[in-house]
Amino acid sequence: MSRRTSNNEQDGGAEAAPPRQRLDLWLWFARMARTRSLAASLAGSGHLRINGQRAPGAGKQVKIGDVLTIALERETRVLRIAGFAERRGPFEEARLLYEDIGAPGA
Repeated sequence: MSRRTSNNEQDGGAEAAPPRQRLDLWLWFARMARTRSLAASLAGSGHLRINGQRAPGAGKQVKIGDVLTIALERETRVLRIAGFAERRGPFEEARLLYEDIGAPGA
């Protein structure tokens, strides 16, 4: 008696959901906060907006193309998410995760 195994491949025509990442993780990987707990605090502080809407908390899923407005102590940054990371790397790698659209001349 032979046993059939199912192949769990997706259909070629089906669209996959866009990749997403938790807001606190992205802030930490992009070096907007020194620690993950500070990133979670920033996400839940009310000083951060995603596409103009106040971020509901650290667990909010963000996607590539979202615009973050972050009110820090001495400045306000406006960033467009350009990518995700799997770990926190050096500044050069973190800089590839966003596009600073609030910079002068941008």
